[in-house]
Order: sequence, then structure tokens, then C-alpha cells
Amino acid sequence: MVTLREEIAVLSEQIEVLDDEVEELRVRAVVSETPLAVKEHAEASRHAELAHRARRDAQEQMIKVETERDELLRVIGLETGN
Repeated sequence: MVTLREEIAVLSEQIEVLDDEVEELRVRAVVSETPLAVKEHAEASRHAELAHRARRDAQEQMIKVETERDELLRVIGLETGN
């Protein structure tokens, strides 16, 4: 679970940078109206979306692991008389 938390933290940092880059490229694409600027914005947007998806997947996996852990601890607590 520590690894998942670390992965989520790293992804969150990367997402901040990617989101800033996407916004900068969006503005550049609007101002310049060139096909290259539009393409760069689209590529950056795809990369940012992949990072967002990876973070969501890791968060969902962490929730699943924590739920399973809590259930196991509950069962162990019942079996030991706690």
C-alpha cells in the first residue's frame, strides 16, 4: 500500500506539471491558430488524460486493498475474540 501511495503522490506531481503545460499550449494554440500548436495541445492533453487515468486507477486499487485489509482485520479480530 505504501507503494500505491507513493505512486499516487508521484502521479499527482506529474499531473500538476502536465495540466500547466496543457493550459499553456491551449492558449498558444488559440493565439497562434497554427496546426502545429493545435497538435501540440492535443498531444499534451492526451498525456495529461493518461496520467489522470493512471492516478484514478491507483486510487481505486488502494481503496480496494484498504477495504480487503479492513475486512481481514475484522475477521481476525472476531476469531481471536476481540
